[in-house]
Amino acid sequence: MNAMPTYVLDANVFIQAARRYYAFDIAPRFWEALVEYAERGRLISIDRVKVELDRGKDELTQWANGRFQQWFRPTNRDDVLIVYRQIMQWSQSQHQFTAEARADFADGDNADAWLVAFAHADGKIIVTHEEYDQYVRRKIPIPNACQPFKVRCVDTFQMLRELCIRLG
Repeated sequence: MNAMPTYVLDANVFIQAARRYYAFDIAPRFWEALVEYAERGRLISIDRVKVELDRGKDELTQWANGRFQQWFRPTNRDDVLIVYRQIMQWSQSQHQFTAEARADFADGDNADAWLVAFAHADGKIIVTHEEYDQYVRRKIPIPNACQPFKVRCVDTFQMLRELCIRLG
């Protein structure tokens, strides 16, 4: 694995930060740090996360389309598509999850499987607030999909610690 890992951010990292603990008016340094570490090649996200953020039509959408725009990477690459197909096959075989959960995970508008495919294809670490749950039925959490594909997941706070980002 790369000595300097790159983190790929899930939509909920941006959304929860903007709406709660790192709101733009409370913690502008958080948003500056995201751009700074993206410029260093340590943080990115994917095009399908950007589509989710664009639905908000708010300050986060403006920031994503302005300050972070260039770090949303395309998922329509052959290597990502190959892994995506494998993830789809895996998800449809997981009868622990309801049919609705499997259908939602397979919905092309849902960025979750694309994140896992992209991270696997590129050897990246996913940052999400979703947690592994061996008993969950109604949703396929990103960490549950990451486990069989050996993709590492961390939350925002773990990423901040690992990157030694200080907001004070």
